[in-house]
Amino acid sequence: MSIYVGNLSFEVTQDDLSQVFRIGSVKRVQLPTDRETGRPRGFGFVEMGTEEEEAAAI
Repeated sequence: MSIYVGNLSFEVTQDDLSQVFRIGSVKRVQLPTDRETGRPRGFGFVEMGTEEEEAAAI
């Protein structure tokens, strides 16, 4: 399961998002980019180590 994180600044990096969710173990952070411009699209996904950590983060 992944946590959707929306309304992000275009300046946010994967490291920034990992720091926000350091409540538990972050397995993966994904920030989709626009195909044509390469610029972040303003949302991302965070995958935590366990479902309990994901529930706590939400």
